[in-house]
Amino acid sequence: MPGSSGVAAMKKVVQQLPLEAAADLKQFDLQDAQRDPLRTGVSSSTNPFRPQKVCSFLQ
Repeated sequence: MPGSSGVAAMKKVVQQLPLEAAADLKQFDLQDAQRDPLRTGVSSSTNPFRPQKVCSFLQ
């Protein structure tokens, strides 16, 4: 059957696509890993969500 070789080739391509996508995603993730605050953490001095200090005169 001439069509079965085309189907087999398409199946091979479909199986290969997730592997290529995973490799691309891994490369994208590792590019900016040093600047990712979820990986490296945020210093307390630059964290805008840290608890604010209360003025001692107002207590």
